[in-house]
Amino acid sequence: MDVQPVPYPFGDAVALRLHPRFARLRKAGAPVRVTMPYGGDAWLVTGYEQTRFVLSDPRFSRAAAAGADVPRGRPGLEPAGNLLAMDPPEHHRIRALVGTAFTARRVELLQPRIQAIVDTLLDGVAPPADFAAAVTWELPVLVICELLGVPAEQRRMVRECTETLVASDVTPEDVSQARGKLAGALRTLIAQRREHPADDLLTALVAARDEDDRLTDRELLMLGVALLTGGHETTANLAGSFLVELLSDCDRWTTLVARPELIPAAVEELLRYVPLSTVADFARIAREDLSLGGQVIRAGDAVLVQLDAANRDEEVFPSAGELDFSRAVNHHLAFGYGVHHCLGAPLARLELRILLSTLVRRLPGLRLAIPAEGIGWRRGGLLRGVTSLPVTW
Repeated sequence: MDVQPVPYPFGDAVALRLHPRFARLRKAGAPVRVTMPYGGDAWLVTGYEQTRFVLSDPRFSRAAAAGADVPRGRPGLEPAGNLLAMDPPEHHRIRALVGTAFTARRVELLQPRIQAIVDTLLDGVAPPADFAAAVTWELPVLVICELLGVPAEQRRMVRECTETLVASDVTPEDVSQARGKLAGALRTLIAQRREHPADDLLTALVAARDEDDRLTDRELLMLGVALLTGGHETTANLAGSFLVELLSDCDRWTTLVARPELIPAAVEELLRYVPLSTVADFARIAREDLSLGGQVIRAGDAVLVQLDAANRDEEVFPSAGELDFSRAVNHHLAFGYGVHHCLGAPLARLELRILLSTLVRRLPGLRLAIPAEGIGWRRGGLLRGVTSLPVTW
C-alpha cells in the first residue's frame, strides 16, 4: 500500500464538537487511509454520497468482518451471528422476523405506553435534578426491556453490560463476560417464554424458532442480545446530547416551547447535526477491487464510514454547520443507510419526539443548572454521551 496511513481517531471527542479534519477530508473527496486502535489499517469515508455508496453496495461485506481481527475502535471481536455482521440473504431472513415489530405503524401503537413512562419519570423528579440519571438513561432502557419482556430487576444489568460492549477502554475478556451475562439472562427468559408465552417481542421470536423453524437457537440468542443492547444505548446518549444542544442556546429551547409543532422536524435536524460516535466502527470488507472517490480500494481492504461527518456535507445540506429546524429536505444518515439501516429507528424517533414534546409542555422553563462547559462527557466508549445533566426549572 503506497498511501501512508494516519492515526485515527484524530483526537479525543470533545463534547459535541466534530474534529475540523473531517471537513478538510470531505473537501479532498477521496477516502483517507487510517490506522485504527485495533486491527490495523482501513479506509475512512467522510463524504455523504460515498458513505451511502459504501453502505448500500453489496461489494462491501459486513459478514467478512465477523469474528475477524479487522480494523475497529474497540478491543472485542464482532461475533458471527450478529445481525449487524450479516450480508443478504441471511440478513434479510432474520431481519424480516423482527422487522414487523418495528415498522413505523406498529411503533406508533406504543405511543401511549411511552408517554406514560415519560410522565412517570418526570413525576419523580424535582429541581434541581440530574436528567441523565433520572430521565434520558431510564426512558430507553425501560421501553426496550418492556418490549422484550425483561424483568425490572435486570434492567441495571442490561445497561451495565451494554456500556461494556461499546467501550473502548476495556479488555476482550470484559467484553466476553458482558456478552455472556446478557446471553445467560436471555436463555433464562427464552425458556420461560416457552413455558409461559407472553404478549412481548421475545415470545414472538421464540415462536419463530420453535413453531416455524425460521431461527436457529444461536440466531435467536444473538438477535435477542442485539435488540436488547442496540435498543437503548444510542437513544439514551442522543436524548442527553439533544437537551445539551437545546438548552445551551435559550433561543432554541424557547422556539420549541412556543412552537411545539416544530418538534418532529427538530428531532430530524438534531439527528443530523448532533454527533454520536467518537470513532468510526463496524468495518466493511471489499469483496473485489473498485474505485471510490478516485482511490483504488483492493479486495480485502477494510472500509469505515463516519456518519457524523457525512451529515455535515455542505454539498447535500446547505449551511450544514448550523442547526436549522426549518430545513426542508433532511435525508440524514444518523440511522445508517441500505440493508443495515437501523431497525429501531422508528422507535428511537418516537421516544425522542415524545420526550421533547412532554418537556416543552410540562417544563417550559427547563434550563441547565450549570454552564454548558461544565457538563461531563463519557470517556472510553464508541458513543458520545453526558455523564450527568444537571438541570432546573
